[in-house]
Amino acid sequence: MSESSTGQSNGTHEANGAALPQYTAKDFTTDQEVRWCPGCGDYAVLAAVRKALPDLAIRKEDYVFVSGIGCAARFPYYMETYGMHSVHGRSLAVATGVKVANPGMKVCVVSGDGDLLSIGVGHTVHTMRRNVDLSIILLNNRIYGLTKGQYSPTSEQGKVTASTPVGSVDFPLNPIAIAAAADCGFIARAIDVDLKRLDPVLKRALNHRGTSFVEVYQDCNIFNHKAWFYASQKHTMPEHTVWCEHGKPLVFGADNNKGIRLNDSHPEVIELGGEFSAADCLVHDETDRNLVSIYARMNHPDFPEPMGVLYADPSRPTYEELVHRQVEQQVEGKGEPDDGDLQALITGHESWTVE
Repeated sequence: MSESSTGQSNGTHEANGAALPQYTAKDFTTDQEVRWCPGCGDYAVLAAVRKALPDLAIRKEDYVFVSGIGCAARFPYYMETYGMHSVHGRSLAVATGVKVANPGMKVCVVSGDGDLLSIGVGHTVHTMRRNVDLSIILLNNRIYGLTKGQYSPTSEQGKVTASTPVGSVDFPLNPIAIAAAADCGFIARAIDVDLKRLDPVLKRALNHRGTSFVEVYQDCNIFNHKAWFYASQKHTMPEHTVWCEHGKPLVFGADNNKGIRLNDSHPEVIELGGEFSAADCLVHDETDRNLVSIYARMNHPDFPEPMGVLYADPSRPTYEELVHRQVEQQVEGKGEPDDGDLQALITGHESWTVE
């Protein structure tokens, strides 16, 4: 890993009793030329992350950005923090090692749907179930962009690409459903161009204790342009997305004239103003694990797609806390074998010496 400290600071703020520099987005900007295609949604996400970090009471020397392979894998080069560009599908394995070895670091993985949900899907699931204290930002453009436009695990059925010339027969993976099934402690979704709402989601994710997962709808304007236009454009967003705020009813539409209610545990779109009102709508509770599974089933075009923080539970112990606690117990002689003897622990009771 490497890190340089050329950014300028202006003022200080307090964190854990220590004075820290008051950063700006410029402090997290490297001298590297950003080399994504003009118009790529990655630019917006990079800007949002750089904007979010100064508001967190964390030294920039305590950040580590890790990536795998793909267009999004360039991310660490553009962040003036520690960073590592790892191998295909193994970004979360590397990030877990970084966090366990350096529990005081704030670790963030930025990668694409191909890297995290194809060759790396096993690591994604196991990171979530272990509750490693790191943030996962999935840039989902529903295509393999770096390798020139093959279909990805999130591509819709029937997708015509270079690798599926007559259309894909695969059913797409649902990232939110996977996160819910893996018992992830923080699950959110946002859109690359909606910076006003993306910024607070990223801040919450980075502040979360445990694994946080943010799916970002990101446009690949070269190989899969307009994949998310139904959710990202000003004239379509109000009708095809619903913003989830804790304690507020799920109301949507250009005139806020539609809502979501539960009918025998199934989501249902209702028209407001006649038979139904906002009081009949489902009220978002980000602490209710059952709701995120319902939200995962709400997909375009039948439903508006839920956005925002869908679930948050910071109460579970983190993976690295449990690992270090276990090590400490052995060193203190509270477990078996006694006296913190590493070789005795490795040898165990079921071994013998051959003369």
